[in-house]
Amino acid sequence: MMDRYSLPHKVFLYICVAIFLGFILLPFFEMFMTSLRPLEHLFRSPYQFWSDDFSFRAYAQMWETVPMLPRYIANSMFISLSVTALALLFIIPAAYAYARFDFKGKSISLGIFLAVNMFSGAVLLIPLYKLLRNYGLLNTYFAMIVPGAAFLVPMGIWLLKSYLEKIPRELEEAAFMDGASRLYTLRRVVLPLAVPGLIVVGVAVFLSAYAQQFLFAITFNSVKDYMPLPAGILEFIGYQSVKWNEMMAASIVGILPVLVIFLFLQRYLVAGLTAGAIKE
Repeated sequence: MMDRYSLPHKVFLYICVAIFLGFILLPFFEMFMTSLRPLEHLFRSPYQFWSDDFSFRAYAQMWETVPMLPRYIANSMFISLSVTALALLFIIPAAYAYARFDFKGKSISLGIFLAVNMFSGAVLLIPLYKLLRNYGLLNTYFAMIVPGAAFLVPMGIWLLKSYLEKIPRELEEAAFMDGASRLYTLRRVVLPLAVPGLIVVGVAVFLSAYAQQFLFAITFNSVKDYMPLPAGILEFIGYQSVKWNEMMAASIVGILPVLVIFLFLQRYLVAGLTAGAIKE
């Protein structure tokens, strides 16, 4: 089989990928380099990229500057995992219903779900605040978990629905012939086959939940014990100065758990994204 792409095309493709990766990774690289520089280095003029005074001192000092930093990191992980679990609890049956049943308003409701994803959470902050206040949920974990899951359910339904539609209906019909119920078939037949798709949806929801914590935290919570890292990291901002190097160090440490989870699930994620891509 002949190669579809010639050498110039491959070189051009690699250059485009390198430019794209550089554009995406450059902020993270600069964040890491900032964490290694002493604070006085950051304000040198003209800007000096390299220096002999690089050190990991900020990674040791940040725990003293913000003593509750471990709690903030743990809160971020707890909130993200809770949002993911709660969202999947609604996503799985809803996506299965949209993939298998035909009912009135199906297309319209799917369009509404898609439209919901186009709105930022900031648009609904005021009504959400009033609703959470009326139910006494302000300054609790629920104030960040429930809205976070609500905003991510529509995206998860769209992702999982497309995957479930590729699972042959004949497998379910065989289970029905043996007397299995709809719920039993979903749990024992469909979901085991949909594991790659569930991982894709779960990872996407988890990453989105981790990224959206700041907005909900600063609006619905004022208790430090419940504060996630994106909001707690503001404590590096003092009255007269900002400890940028320690802030960047804390940010890097905060994203390490997410990076580990992503690397651990990478092969499952790739399998889920490519599953069903080849038409039989």
